[in-house]
Amino acid sequence: MNKSFLVIIVIAVIGTAAAFTISPYFTESTVDEALPSGAIIQPKITEKVMIEKDTITEDIMMEDTITEDTMMEDTIPISYSGTFVGIGDGIHDAQGNAFTIPLEEGGDVLRLENFKSTNGPDLYVYLSTDDKATEFINLGKLKASSGNQNYEIPNDVDLGKYNKVLIWCKAFGVLFGSAEISYP
Repeated sequence: MNKSFLVIIVIAVIGTAAAFTISPYFTESTVDEALPSGAIIQPKITEKVMIEKDTITEDIMMEDTITEDTMMEDTIPISYSGTFVGIGDGIHDAQGNAFTIPLEEGGDVLRLENFKSTNGPDLYVYLSTDDKATEFINLGKLKASSGNQNYEIPNDVDLGKYNKVLIWCKAFGVLFGSAEISYP
């Protein structure tokens, strides 16, 4: 009787561990966060000029047409930007763009756009000095496996030094993908 009870406990522990490890691969989540409030927005002037040349077809002549439109668009001044690259093992992957947005009250926000990652347990967003997370700043748990996401960057972070954005599995110490961000 004691052996059967011990076997049941071992199976329950192994089953729970397997479910924790494997289940994230089968669930996906999406988030679409708006730009952070307090993001510095600047007007951008775009001029659009359209020119049509004279065309003669069967005695019909089209006249020159010149249209000039001035459009005002809002744009966000991006400080640092980069593109995610997966590790290429066929299991762990991350794609999309990473960039920083300055805030009106000071500081920056890391924004992931058009982001998609394979799911996994215990995924975090790090700013790091390398792809091995030997020296890093934890920005928090990954909010979703896909979509647009914002992460607050502490004010004292030197983005020239911590120039890698990592999607990192904390439980197993595994990199899913990284984006090297640089000043444009």
